[in-house]
Amino acid sequence: MKIYTKTGDKGTTALFGGTRVPKHHIRIDSYGTVDELNSYIGLMRDQDINQIYKDILIIIQDKLFTVGAVLATDPEKAILKNGKERLNINKISDDDIALLEREMDAMNLELPPMTHFVLPGGHQTVSFCHITRTVCRRAERLASALNDLEPFEANTLKYLNRLSDYLFVLARKLSHDLQADEVKWIPEKT
Repeated sequence: MKIYTKTGDKGTTALFGGTRVPKHHIRIDSYGTVDELNSYIGLMRDQDINQIYKDILIIIQDKLFTVGAVLATDPEKAILKNGKERLNINKISDDDIALLEREMDAMNLELPPMTHFVLPGGHQTVSFCHITRTVCRRAERLASALNDLEPFEANTLKYLNRLSDYLFVLARKLSHDLQADEVKWIPEKT
């Protein structure tokens, strides 16, 4: 299989279903950002962190490929002439979202209550996690804008929202595990 096709040389690319759109189309930006997010999740997995977190991150990476596939599908060509879905994969389920919620709840049991915003940093691994979280938030914003124009499955957007929350809690938990300082943001008073 050749990686280069030369079909994108004029600044367009094909969606799943064959429709060609400009490479700067919001749909491309949406799933491209999910791809970027998946790469940062891989960077998180490469850190010296608990194997439990690595196992969850592998599951998340798998689900992000599903999110990307949903976002890459032309909604006008999502259903084939025979009535079947073009994208013949399991979509994001309530169970996928519940897994993130259970993991956050478990981590939060070991963390002190959050009384202030925290400044990203304290340890390189924690910083990588915060960067990953912010990329997730960007992916969510782009997907939300796309959803306003061309709606897709609600759980896809919900998953991105919950994932950014999960990554925030994971950053706090990594700070705790690594005994890194968690610096509170306390605004100066005028």
